[in-house]
Amino acid sequence: MATIPSLPSRDDVARIARSATDITGQLLDTAGNLTRIAVNTLDPRDGSGAEALRVLRETTAELAEASASPQAQEAFYRMVDTLTRLGTSGAPLAGHPVSEPARALLTALGDSLLPLLDAVEPAVEEAAEALGELVDASSPLLPAVAGVAAGTLLVLAPVIRAAAEVLRDSSPELRRVADALTSALAPLLPLQAALAERAAVAGAGVVRAAVPPLADLTEVAAAGLRAGRPLLVAGEEAVVSGLEQLQPLLVASAGWAGRVVRAAAVRVSAVVSPAAGPAAVVTAQFPTPPIRGAGNGAIF
Repeated sequence: MATIPSLPSRDDVARIARSATDITGQLLDTAGNLTRIAVNTLDPRDGSGAEALRVLRETTAELAEASASPQAQEAFYRMVDTLTRLGTSGAPLAGHPVSEPARALLTALGDSLLPLLDAVEPAVEEAAEALGELVDASSPLLPAVAGVAAGTLLVLAPVIRAAAEVLRDSSPELRRVADALTSALAPLLPLQAALAERAAVAGAGVVRAAVPPLADLTEVAAAGLRAGRPLLVAGEEAVVSGLEQLQPLLVASAGWAGRVVRAAAVRVSAVVSPAAGPAAVVTAQFPTPPIRGAGNGAIF
C-alpha cells in the first residue's frame, strides 16, 4: 500500500511563496523595462520614433523600387541559376568514389596535426607574447617606419604608373610573346611530365636509401651533443660573462660617440646656417696665482 506523502511545513510554504513573489516581481520589472524602451523608441514627442518610422518607410520603399527594376530581377534570376548549377554539379561529388579517400586524407591529417598543435601550443603562445612585447617596445619607431613606407610608395607610384602605361601600349607585342611562349612550351609539357615522374621515382629511391644512414647520423650527433653539453654551457657562460664585463666599456663608448656626433652636428649647423645668430661664447674665469715680488717679498 502506497504511503501518504507528508504535508509541507509552514516554513516550506513561506519559502515557496517568497520565491514565487520574487520571480513575479522580476518578470514585472522586465516587462516594465521593455515597455519603457518601446515607448521611448516610438515616442512621437522627441521625434525619435517618428524619425525611425520615416527612415524605415523610405528604406522599404527604395528597396521595393530597386528590387522591382528589370536589372534587379535579372540579377536575381542569374543568382538563382548559378546556385542551382553549383548545387547540381556539386551534389554528385559527395557520392563520388574520390570523396571517400579525400575524407580519409582529411581525417588522417587532422589526427596527425592535432597532437603536433597541442605540443607546440605553449611555444606558440610564448612566442606570440614575446612578439607582442617587442611590438609594444618598438612602438615609437612605428610612425617613422610608416612615414618611410609612405614616402617609398609615393616615389614608386610614378614608376609603376609609367610601367603600366608602357605595358598597355605594348599589349600587341606582349600578346605575341605569350603566343610564342605557349607554342614553344606546349610540346614540352608531356616530356616534362614523364621526366617529373622518373625524377619522383628516383628521388623516392634516394630518400628511401638515405633515411637509415641519416637516422644513424642523427643518433651519433645527438650523442655528441649530449657529451659536449657541459662544454657548450661553459662556452655560453664565458660569452655572457665577457659581454657583462664589456658592457660598461660599450656604454661609455656609446656615450662618447654620442657627444662627439652632437658636437659635430652643432658645428655643422653653425657653418651651414650662420644667419641664425652669433654663437654664445662661454668664458671661464680662473683665479690668478699670487705673484711674489722679487724685492720685498710682498704678495700682490
